Amino acid sequence: MPEAIILAGGFGTRLQKVLGNIPKSMAPVAGRPFLEYLLDYLILHGINKFVLSVGYRSEFISEHFGSEYRGVEIVYAIEEEPLGTGGAINLALGKCHDDHVLALNGDTLFLADLKDFYSKHLSYNPRISIALREVEDISRYGSVRINNDFILTAFGEKSAQRIEGLINAGIYCINREWFMANTLRGAFSIEKDCFGQWYKQGLIAGFPYNAYFLDIGIPEDYQRAQHEFEKLTY
Repeated sequence: MPEAIILAGGFGTRLQKVLGNIPKSMAPVAGRPFLEYLLDYLILHGINKFVLSVGYRSEFISEHFGSEYRGVEIVYAIEEEPLGTGGAINLALGKCHDDHVLALNGDTLFLADLKDFYSKHLSYNPRISIALREVEDISRYGSVRINNDFILTAFGEKSAQRIEGLINAGIYCINREWFMANTLRGAFSIEKDCFGQWYKQGLIAGFPYNAYFLDIGIPEDYQRAQHEFEKLTY
């Protein structure tokens, strides 16, 4: 399995009243920082190096984890100023060596089969693959559509209606060299500036997984995590 980048630099604005100055990825869930649950799941799938993309209160994260977690190496890509999701991934890719690298949102737990996801990415060979999740209400996320060959045909379409559909679940597999050669420098959004444009060129694949998914980015789902994470069995 490849190296994994974790996007852990977010401010967590919507949770600030609950968390105070704690970075969102370190939000306590059932007595443990959220990020530990995510790293445990990645270790289970054979990830042997983490690149933590950090910014806001980065010392809070680095002092907790240090240079390894459960025997797996951790390096830090530290944003001196907010770079957005795309700029943060670009900076972190500079700390990686594998040809293809996983990147994950640091506030979402999606228990997709990562070995299957990585295998499909290598087999179909798009520039980027996205792990997708079907949900009952896409209005919070925007919808993603794919064709029979798993190539994205729509990305981020918003709907005011509460309808079912596929969403971007925040796990990507990236062709490292291609991404670094074809993206902007500085701050940019991987969702808006990359996915929103590249899908039109057929460069992105999406693979659906029907697995546990929770984004703790809003207070209601953060409270759900307090109960649901206690039942996790991995």
